[in-house]
Amino acid sequence: MFWRRKKEPRGEMPPDQAPTPKILGWGIDHPGITHILPDIPRDKWSLTVDGEADAPFKLDWDALIALPQVESVSDFHCVEGWSVMAQRWRGVLFTTIQEKAQPRKEAEYVWFECADGYTTSLPLADLQGKDIVIAHRLNGEDLSQPIGGPVRLVVPQKYAYKSPMWLTRITFSTRDKLGFWERGYYSNTADVWKNDR
Repeated sequence: MFWRRKKEPRGEMPPDQAPTPKILGWGIDHPGITHILPDIPRDKWSLTVDGEADAPFKLDWDALIALPQVESVSDFHCVEGWSVMAQRWRGVLFTTIQEKAQPRKEAEYVWFECADGYTTSLPLADLQGKDIVIAHRLNGEDLSQPIGGPVRLVVPQKYAYKSPMWLTRITFSTRDKLGFWERGYYSNTADVWKNDR
């Protein structure tokens, strides 16, 4: 399945963003917030899906790849002011994970945890798009370690701190909780088109 989001009516480049040719890699061309990047072999990686859900589960790499796969082309926007246009991601729609987990009606938020200790959250309603992908490939190549491999979330309409790298846990919750950057640094809503930093 292939999905390309229609051009935003306000234009392709959000306010106060400038184009750059590639996504900057943590610890390579972008300073990391962690001194040592997580190095997770695919055969050791797993994703726990739990919380307020009727069917919590855990995926290993083979189980992730066995789920329906999609390709989605979307733009990638960093809160620091750079954007990379038309990135082709491959992975599993977030809604596929949601349907498998069967979150309860009162679970209106989703909490994400990563192998480096990073955390963030989003309203479940913000994760329903056909371009919101749990990605393992980018532009025809396996997702590299400096940009979040083996697996990261991609939420194109938000600044990239809402697209957590090295993803290891998804928790459905009845309440919101501020993640790493949202505790005193950046906005919890992170809407790129509203310049909501």
